[in-house]
Amino acid sequence: MTENTLLARLRKLPAGAYWLMGWLLAVAGAVCLAYYWRVFYYLDGRIGALPLTAAAVGLASAAVLAVFLLVRYVKSLDARAAVCIFLCGALFCFANPPLQTPDETNHFLRSYSLSQGRFDFDASRLYPADVAKLVESFPGAWVNSHTSQGVTETEGGEPRVYTTEGYALKQQGEGGPVSGIADGFAAYFDGAAPKAQVGEPYFFMTLSMAPQAVGILVARLLGFGALGCMYAARLGNLAAYTALCFFALKNCRRYKPVFLAFMLLPLSLYMAASVSYDATLLGFYYLVASFYCKDEITDRDIGVFLFAFVMMNLAKPYINLLWVVLPLVLPKTAWKTRWKKWQLAAACLIGGFALGKFFDWYGTAFRFNYPYVGRQIAGASEIDQLLFVLSNPLRYLAVLLGTFYENDFFVGQMGLFGALDLEVPFISMVSPLMLLLGAVLSVHEKSSLKAAPAIGLGGLSVVYIAGAATAMYITSTPVGMIRIIGLQARYFLPAFLMLTVLLAAVLSHVLEPRLAAGQKKPQAVALGVFGVFAFLGAVLLFQHYFIGPVFLIQ
Repeated sequence: MTENTLLARLRKLPAGAYWLMGWLLAVAGAVCLAYYWRVFYYLDGRIGALPLTAAAVGLASAAVLAVFLLVRYVKSLDARAAVCIFLCGALFCFANPPLQTPDETNHFLRSYSLSQGRFDFDASRLYPADVAKLVESFPGAWVNSHTSQGVTETEGGEPRVYTTEGYALKQQGEGGPVSGIADGFAAYFDGAAPKAQVGEPYFFMTLSMAPQAVGILVARLLGFGALGCMYAARLGNLAAYTALCFFALKNCRRYKPVFLAFMLLPLSLYMAASVSYDATLLGFYYLVASFYCKDEITDRDIGVFLFAFVMMNLAKPYINLLWVVLPLVLPKTAWKTRWKKWQLAAACLIGGFALGKFFDWYGTAFRFNYPYVGRQIAGASEIDQLLFVLSNPLRYLAVLLGTFYENDFFVGQMGLFGALDLEVPFISMVSPLMLLLGAVLSVHEKSSLKAAPAIGLGGLSVVYIAGAATAMYITSTPVGMIRIIGLQARYFLPAFLMLTVLLAAVLSHVLEPRLAAGQKKPQAVALGVFGVFAFLGAVLLFQHYFIGPVFLIQ
């Protein structure tokens, strides 16, 4: 091969030429996407070709400009990753319609009260009419909760069967009109008064809601209405998640590609850019897990670990106490602190349990005018279910294994969004491959992993998965049922992260590493690939909700 080859000539081009070619490719992709939406989703009847194409080209150009500025002016990979996480998360913030994330309505209402300085819980207090209008216009769960089928007509008068299953559509009442997300926005802005007032929800968390409450407070001070406050709450959570991810990446001596794969996973960003305490909970999970990838644990690290552990248990009490095992399985060679491992584990256990019990008491002692609320799921009973599990351990093991088998062990469900299973099949298919790529890009980092820490890490992950599933079986599943209901892939992301770290560590012993630990090239590749996947995930989520197959019912 001579120097006159095309590849050799391309290498001699100035950097500006590469950016120009990249921008042209992005614009071409945007034009093709706009054309695809117009043809496949009959979009010409709802928006003109020119405005749609201009919007797509503008977004593509903004994305290329953001990448250029990131590469040009942000030199630290950890800082680049943080900016990428926030920007991709912001896309999810607006691609996901209002109040569609699991329990987002209750979380928004509680955070709104906190932003007003209300730190007690009173069911008799009412929210402003604008908040009631938002809740009324976006009642949640556009997917699958109101599945309907029917017959409409084509433009030529021919009968056409439609179903709303899996689409961002819902039917109000039997035979009623089928509506979509656009109808929700139209209802919010129609100027009419809400049909009913809204009181404080049956939800009593406070400290874990702080970032989103601050976002709402800022939006209220700037004069935004309820819809603007909702988006501000999402951005507040996203900012907190981004900060926690940044500190987790700085903590990692190795396996950063694995962490980047999880941090930029569409499912992670979907929760991070929502009005849900799961946003910061995921961030704290990733921060705690990053300590396993440090070369040295110092006295300063102890306080950070203890804080993150306690905040995890404040958001999800009791089940997260299992993570107390993590300090015990940290490699001895990394332990450079005056604390003993058992002392840190004891402090985590006592702190997490004590703070959890305090806020349980707080939520009860400062609760006023709430009527008795029965169980949402008929037949569920914690004591009876626990006794059933203890008296039938082999039967429950079969239930546990069967539930995971039926759900692809939840590894194949990382493209399920929302509480009622809005699935984007492409994301479900590709997400496991992205996590595997994260492990592969970390193989060059020769691990000092020993047998005992590896077994401890794997054991913690498996026990956590089984514990989370068992908790749902005891609290939210009818007694004796042969399936566990309510499980979602997002519950298992921290355990999947630890298992992927373990996979990377094992592979680094099996394969011959070519590069020294901390090499920047694999990390840069990981950031680019996972950032593009996150961007694509946001586009597909937007496509489902806002572009979608509305033509089926028109």
